[in-house]
Amino acid sequence: MRILLRPRLPVVALLLLAPAIPELLTGSTPVTTVFYDPFGFLLSFGFDVALYGTGALLIREFAVAFNKGWASILLLGAAYGIGEEGFAVHTFFESHGSPADALGVYGHAFGVNWLWALGLTAFHATYSIALPILLTQLWFPAVKRARWLDASAVGVVAVVYVLTVLTFDLTVGHGPTPAAFAFFAGVVVVLIALAVWAPSDLLRVGAGRARIRPVTIALVGSLLFDAWLAVLILSDTPVVPAAVVAAGFVAVGLASIWIILRRIGADDLEWSKFYFATGMLAILFVWDGIVEFSVPGILLVSAVFIYLLYRLRNTMRAREAIAPPVGAALGSA
Repeated sequence: MRILLRPRLPVVALLLLAPAIPELLTGSTPVTTVFYDPFGFLLSFGFDVALYGTGALLIREFAVAFNKGWASILLLGAAYGIGEEGFAVHTFFESHGSPADALGVYGHAFGVNWLWALGLTAFHATYSIALPILLTQLWFPAVKRARWLDASAVGVVAVVYVLTVLTFDLTVGHGPTPAAFAFFAGVVVVLIALAVWAPSDLLRVGAGRARIRPVTIALVGSLLFDAWLAVLILSDTPVVPAAVVAAGFVAVGLASIWIILRRIGADDLEWSKFYFATGMLAILFVWDGIVEFSVPGILLVSAVFIYLLYRLRNTMRAREAIAPPVGAALGSA
């Protein structure tokens, strides 16, 4: 078993970013726990790495090995989201209490929180999988198209992921009914099949420069989480049918993709990716400052991510001063 990179920073970065964004940056895992319960924090975050990190690493290796693009990454990210929330921690089926809360009733039918399932599947596909991969690409562009693991290492990572899912499945209650399990297992199979089929250029942007300003790209990056916030608000005041809310959420996601494909060009693609990633993270910073500010350490985590974005921007500028911008030859992945 070998990690093919020396130094191994890209592997470590992806393993840590994948859980840090959805767990530490949202307050789901309070970072200050490390000070008064270091063992508990290391155990909890270790499981997060074993779940999120291995999932992102496997999806990234699949995309590189089979020359796939963002369509395949997002499809496999959605399958990952179902694996985590449906088969591991079972939040798709919790009809009361945290974390689903009102979404355990609003949009709940046949033992499934359908709105919660839709939103969390999209969240994990974008924030837990695609965004960490994107940020790692921007930090380490020289190895973005290289394999990071040999075949045996991939096998070990896959075993860790499966064992982690099984561990959660066996220790968490309120699991799916046989019918619900069969349905979501079928959806995962379809998503994986679509990821294998999807052409590498399915979501590739066109030639030329971006035709929207950086701040607009960042706003587009924030749209999906904005739509999720709207779902949460409407679930507390259910005056709109849940099916209509679900359709609106999907429409926002499709509109974001349409804007990217129509208004972002390949000539300055790396910077467009940076602005888009900044928008995805910035809306979480706002969320932390307004809603989650009482979670111990949450503002510190936001400050760390802001600093990392600042360092990434400076690194990209320095890299650009040495070499000309990478153009369309790199495609959209």
